[in-house]
Amino acid sequence: IQCLPLLVTAQVDLVLVLVSLLSLWTRLSRLSYPSSVVFDEVYYGQFVSLYMKRVFFIDDSGPPLGHMILALGAYLGGFDGNFVWNRIGAEYPCSVSVASLRLLPALCGALCVPLAYLLTLELRFSHLSALGAALLLLLENSLIVQSRFMLLESLLIFFVLLAFFSYLRFHNAPSRSWSGSGWLLLSGVSCAAAVGVKYTGLFSYLLLLGVASVHTWNLIGDRAVSHCVSKVLCLLVVPVLLYVFWFYIHLSVLHRSGPHDQLMSSAFQASLQATTHTDSPGSGDHSCLPSGCLCFRQELVVDTPPRPIRHGDVIQLVHGMTSRFLNSHDVAAPMSPHAQEVSGYIDFNVSMAAQNLWRVDIYNREAESEVWKTIVSEVRLVHLNTSAILKLSGVALPDWGFRQLEVVAEKLQKGHSSSLGWTVEEHRYGTSQEQKEREAELHSPTHIDVDRKISFWSKFTELQWKMLSVKQEESEHKYSSAPLEWLTMETNIAYWLHASTNAQIHLIGNPVSWGVASLSLLAYQLLATVYTLRRRRGLKDLSDGAWQRFVSLGFVCVGGWMMNFLPFLLMDKTLFLYHYLPALCYLYVLSPALLEHIRTLRSALCVCTAAVLVAILLSYWNFCPLTYGRPELSANQLQALKWRDSWDILYRRR
Repeated sequence: IQCLPLLVTAQVDLVLVLVSLLSLWTRLSRLSYPSSVVFDEVYYGQFVSLYMKRVFFIDDSGPPLGHMILALGAYLGGFDGNFVWNRIGAEYPCSVSVASLRLLPALCGALCVPLAYLLTLELRFSHLSALGAALLLLLENSLIVQSRFMLLESLLIFFVLLAFFSYLRFHNAPSRSWSGSGWLLLSGVSCAAAVGVKYTGLFSYLLLLGVASVHTWNLIGDRAVSHCVSKVLCLLVVPVLLYVFWFYIHLSVLHRSGPHDQLMSSAFQASLQATTHTDSPGSGDHSCLPSGCLCFRQELVVDTPPRPIRHGDVIQLVHGMTSRFLNSHDVAAPMSPHAQEVSGYIDFNVSMAAQNLWRVDIYNREAESEVWKTIVSEVRLVHLNTSAILKLSGVALPDWGFRQLEVVAEKLQKGHSSSLGWTVEEHRYGTSQEQKEREAELHSPTHIDVDRKISFWSKFTELQWKMLSVKQEESEHKYSSAPLEWLTMETNIAYWLHASTNAQIHLIGNPVSWGVASLSLLAYQLLATVYTLRRRRGLKDLSDGAWQRFVSLGFVCVGGWMMNFLPFLLMDKTLFLYHYLPALCYLYVLSPALLEHIRTLRSALCVCTAAVLVAILLSYWNFCPLTYGRPELSANQLQALKWRDSWDILYRRR
């Protein structure tokens, strides 16, 4: 018996390996410098600390996956969350592994370079064009800066590039290939991850769905290559399920009560640890009575009546400490004169009779119960005499009202508003007639053990709605910019400045490659217009294969730029230069592929291309001190780097 030798054949792309190593070196070297909080690390670090402590929070800027990835890096480095993220430039203590906090964003940023190389190959361009795309990303100073800190843009760009590369690998794979199906599944997972990091990832996801739809339309009727079902499953069903799964992990990990609880419903708050809630039907209030004015929280704490209160019942609400009845009459409220005053009634012998009867309207009774219960029942309180509805005006009272929110009764209400709804959160019951004893009883909740777990879907839908509807106030920022200013890099962002020297880090792109990207965009649009008009007249400058490749390049790269740039023109929010980076990466893939497409004047093109590459390398090296924060430059050297008058570069004269 003759034993045959086991042969293993492997193909290694040395260029891919080289650019990958260079990318890892540019993004990961000396990652712990500077050892202080840099720009938006002060924002994302707070969420990382809350993850470490399992404390619930809401971030209205996007879904939770990006925060979870940052928290994973912190967890691997042993971070316990005990750090106060209160200012940019604050020094990290020795107990905090700064490199681990920044590791995963830096790693994803490094992997973007080989992904750009592979994506160009899947667009059916040469290895030389793929190398050009990789070099443009490799030597882009702004991408390096954004990757080396605890920020989200590098994660977003990584998942977007991975999604397109995986899909094109599937599209180019042989029919009925199991490996092709695996690439399609990876594309769907990457789309879900991109949207899970930032909602702006939805732009690229919609573009990929558009490209997949065009490919599917072209394949209709071809029985040998039918991927319709698999595309629906992998590109629609899987991303939706994974998007929900990110929130499942988020809500499972963050099970403790935190500072953002007040934004959620009572049922949601009751599901968190360290929040005591008990069940009791009834009526009452949680308030104080300065100067006779009643000030509420948006929850009521109630006494137990002889029988359960039901929808439609007429009740009186009694203040536990003072035994005053909740009263309203046709007198203007102190801060909201269009509404009625609400107060604790006192008989001052002014011939104004008490009007302290309220009708209970349980507006979620169809889903819950006709009986008024804590946590689950959402009620409106309708004043019996005037038909006005008890509500929060949203205005804070002056000092005499202890700056609490004003409660009023308002008549004309169309539809449902959250300011009209009231819930009972806990039951406090006092039986003593003595004032001090009654106060002591009312300060201690009457505990009744009730299972207050609500379903994941209820928590998911409520959290999703809050993230989309509750917006923080937008404010002007020194380094904010308009989208049209991004095209020519009119502005920069100072990320970090050393406390005593001129060492500093700025978000400034490579001006040469930035200009090449913009010129490539204009050149493609011009060529596409000329080709389309000539083909309309029956003149074909390109073969069908070359034309198809040119169109595919435009769909992915120009379409990607448009989908990630044009929506910002319509956004009414504070924007920064780093919002342009995903769109810029598409143009870096476009530029070398477009050069390969142009086949005339080859010798002149080679000379120009070499000159541009040298200029890009020199520009990268020139701005390295502002990219890595070292070496420290003098004031004159920093002034020389101010290529545009609109750039804000800081320096100390000595």
